[in-house]
Amino acid sequence: MATPSCYFHPLPVVDVIRITDKPIDPNVLRRELFDPAAGAYVGFEGWIRNENEGHSVERLEYEVYEPLAVSEGEKVIAEARAQFAILHAHCVHRTGMLEIGECAVWVGVSSAHRDEAFNACRYIIDQVKVRLPIWKKEHYADGNSGWVNCERCAEHAHPSAVSL
Repeated sequence: MATPSCYFHPLPVVDVIRITDKPIDPNVLRRELFDPAAGAYVGFEGWIRNENEGHSVERLEYEVYEPLAVSEGEKVIAEARAQFAILHAHCVHRTGMLEIGECAVWVGVSSAHRDEAFNACRYIIDQVKVRLPIWKKEHYADGNSGWVNCERCAEHAHPSAVSL
């Protein structure tokens, strides 16, 4: 009998937030969320794109204050767990220089039902974008560069969001 393609052997699962300078592999991370009680998995991948606000972007650079990013990220995941009936949640964010097409941030959530997984995944990425001390520098095709933030993400900020 063939094993279904989406079946994974159970691994010990712990909700985590990670900062890494290594490439993000969503397939490996998704397997970490398997739980026999899960009927749904939702993931988000944030990729480096080649344009922002009319500027041709060649690469991005991320700087992270890791101790605060991890502690605040743990709070975000705990809030998602308290608000939504989820089984597990992970978030991984890159640091360092990234090229066009690379995955900069990944969020994955497993739950018994899809609605909770969708809502929790959206909550986690929205909060990560506004609350974690992660700074993004765009390097443009014209040789200029500049630090940018996600001001429109602030619209989705949780009332307890910290100012950074």
